[in-house]
Amino acid sequence: MSEKRVRIGGASGFWGDAARATPHLLADGRLDFIVYDYLAEITMSIMARARLKDNDKGYATDFVSAAMVPNLQRIADQGVRVVSNAGGVNPQACATALRAAIADQGLELTVACITGDDLMAWVDDFVNAESREMFSGEALPDAERLLSMNAYLGAFPIAAALDAGADIVITGRCVDSAVTLGACIHSFGWTPDDLDALAMGSLAGHILECGTQATGGNFTDWEAVEDISTIGYPIAEVSADGSFICSKPEGSGGLVSEATVGEQMLYEIGDPQAYILPDVICDFSEVKLEQIGEDRVQVSGARGYPPPDSYKVSATFIDQFRGGTYMTFYGLDAERKARAMAEAVFKSSRKMLKVLGLADFSETDAEVLGAESQFGHYAEADGCREVVLKVAAKHPEMAGIGVMLKEAVGLALATPPGLSGFAGTRSRPSPVVRLFSFLADKTDVSISIQLGDTTLEHSDTPGRGFDPGQLDRPHMDAAEPQDDWVDLPLIRLAWGRSGDKGDKANVGVIARRPEYLPYILASFDEKSVAQRFEHFLASDGDGAVERYLLPGIHAVNFLLHDVLGGGGVASLRNDPQGKGYAQLLLAAPVRVPPELAEELQ
Repeated sequence: MSEKRVRIGGASGFWGDAARATPHLLADGRLDFIVYDYLAEITMSIMARARLKDNDKGYATDFVSAAMVPNLQRIADQGVRVVSNAGGVNPQACATALRAAIADQGLELTVACITGDDLMAWVDDFVNAESREMFSGEALPDAERLLSMNAYLGAFPIAAALDAGADIVITGRCVDSAVTLGACIHSFGWTPDDLDALAMGSLAGHILECGTQATGGNFTDWEAVEDISTIGYPIAEVSADGSFICSKPEGSGGLVSEATVGEQMLYEIGDPQAYILPDVICDFSEVKLEQIGEDRVQVSGARGYPPPDSYKVSATFIDQFRGGTYMTFYGLDAERKARAMAEAVFKSSRKMLKVLGLADFSETDAEVLGAESQFGHYAEADGCREVVLKVAAKHPEMAGIGVMLKEAVGLALATPPGLSGFAGTRSRPSPVVRLFSFLADKTDVSISIQLGDTTLEHSDTPGRGFDPGQLDRPHMDAAEPQDDWVDLPLIRLAWGRSGDKGDKANVGVIARRPEYLPYILASFDEKSVAQRFEHFLASDGDGAVERYLLPGIHAVNFLLHDVLGGGGVASLRNDPQGKGYAQLLLAAPVRVPPELAEELQ
């Protein structure tokens, strides 16, 4: 008898992902589950604002209208089960809308709705408990400023809903990988004690959660990816021990290789030996990737530790206002002209703020794109003849941002020559939405599963405290550079992927060959990486950058603290999520022996 495998397709990596994903995966014809991950901190704040205006909103409406409604008949015919966190801050409304759509088509599909993550009703309790932000130690903002407050739930409630007969499970906020792990727990009967299997199922979810980023999207060697216009969405073929094969539908574009899967594994992680989830603490440091066929990669080797005793809770709140605009300059000295324009905008705006009796800007930002402003002191561009200027600011009042936007337009005829721009690109003042993360004891969160007229109560495993300081850390010796060694850009030796978590960013680097890693470690330690990103870091002191090794895939992960200007919509940066940070590091030089340089050239 062949080994049981569960085939799970990842159809969404963000709210707004392509509508073609669902029919694309259904065309495979052999899937057991399709999972959807829609939520990020920014998304939750947008949904919370939508719910304030309309009690029937606050969820990913396109999950119902674009992903489900056109495909419900095929889902029913194929017996594919669906798990999605499209519920956002209003999972009941999402479930109600979907049930109505199912009834309209005369289908018999059971929808389960998981609630309990929304903690807004208990804000006062958390304020009285003097809850503190996990990283900054700040006090919880006043209730009237809060937009959302959601615990990151785990996968066992999802598994319980599937056990109870749900065809489609809708959740609010859960960890991104839980939609996949829940399907695995249900399929294989894993218990809270099956820690290594839970870690592997979580890794499968982590690979699927960003859709086509695992199948060639955002890949360092992007030119090796076949036809991104038809790129395939990822499929995980999971075995009972949790090991899995990553693939994509036959005939689709894209690429599934050890490098594309490895890059996605490193995406948005911090300590790879302590990837903390509600159901298990994962150690990815010894994960193995093996190409076993065209567009088929075997993944194994994740280990699990007992889960923590708390949920991470993310609250979003309004803190000031922001706004900005883009304009282009071309001609000789374009960069100098752009910088002169930025200086004039802020100078004239501050004069007008004084006239109106308004406070000064709390923060301003100007970036000259095309002149390598993202590279900081390591920029090499000189004499650019075409650039894009971005000016942005934060202010305690909406009117202050309005002043800056008006002054930027008013100076259009006073600017140095070469100004141009596409009509309609000026933004409007908008609230700055900041993230506040803290921990809540698992016993303080009540989880319910609504299945038709039945409500099931669920309690997660209590868990226990975790001390990463007790972990046995891997060690690898760095090479010792010699006088005759030469410089090559890191991209010749490595692949890279970067991402964000709040105001933190990570840059994961995978050696193209195991023997290259010592050279990479010799050239890039915590100090040198901090120097590369010092123009973005809030502080370049000790602890600004941490470095972690992943010997299993010959990789190193750098975690950068306070590097995104607040992150998300709290940031004024052109790249507030650090998506391009890996590109900055891959352009940096690494010292290698001359014979290796000759080989790579």
